[in-house]
Amino acid sequence: MVVHQESAERANRLFHALADATRREIVTLTLTGEQSVSQLARRFPMSFAAVQKHVAVLERAGLVTKQRQGREQRVRGNADALREARRLLDQLADVWRGRIDRIDAILAGPGPGNSENSGEHAHASDRHPEEP
Repeated sequence: MVVHQESAERANRLFHALADATRREIVTLTLTGEQSVSQLARRFPMSFAAVQKHVAVLERAGLVTKQRQGREQRVRGNADALREARRLLDQLADVWRGRIDRIDAILAGPGPGNSENSGEHAHASDRHPEEP
């Protein structure tokens, strides 16, 4: 249960961070090459402090890493975190595809006048383990 909760929290941080267009652009820029926070701030119509906050959200999500180099904070994108987000989205897509396939099977079930019982078409995974 704790492992599942930690996974859910990790997914929430990833998707919260990626929900913002500015943060997505920062990730893209830092994946193609390390950038200082100052360089990033010059690219956006917002304050330096606002860019720092965006970078902090991305860092908490693991999408970027930050390293001090002299007086500058250097930001580098983390492609592994993006792959993890993709894997999570693929898992969600698989769940929904399975549900849609089951709905399609129910809708394509026996037509009017067919003597089969339509209740027999419930998918095995929709039943509780104690059900026959």
